[in-house]
Amino acid sequence: MLIHLDLEASDPIYNQLKNQIIAGIAKGELVPGERLPSVRALAQDLGINLHTVNKAYQQLKQDGFILIHRQKGVVVQPDGFPEADEEYWQGLQKTLHPLIAEAVCRGIKREEFVDLCSEIFKEFEKQGGK
Repeated sequence: MLIHLDLEASDPIYNQLKNQIIAGIAKGELVPGERLPSVRALAQDLGINLHTVNKAYQQLKQDGFILIHRQKGVVVQPDGFPEADEEYWQGLQKTLHPLIAEAVCRGIKREEFVDLCSEIFKEFEKQGGK
């Protein structure tokens, strides 16, 4: 899996890294039990601070996508991924609410927004996601 970071983007680097790892899992590029590079190795490969990688890994661990073992290193969650519970649905709604509000302000119609979401969803379905 290739990781592409935009160092000029407003989105923090740790968030870009976290999102790309989750996308890699969703697309089937990273499979349960697969080892990921150590914090130090990934930071060196990407040319970023190791604290940035550590922050992304810690958030992925907290969200249930990876396990971090002192001896085994970092692995994609081998026991499957957390299901969408009520807390997740509330967070999803909180994330989508301002995006939809801005889309409405910019004249995007409901059908256009839903079509865009469907296209993005298909990208993950056809590449090995759940």
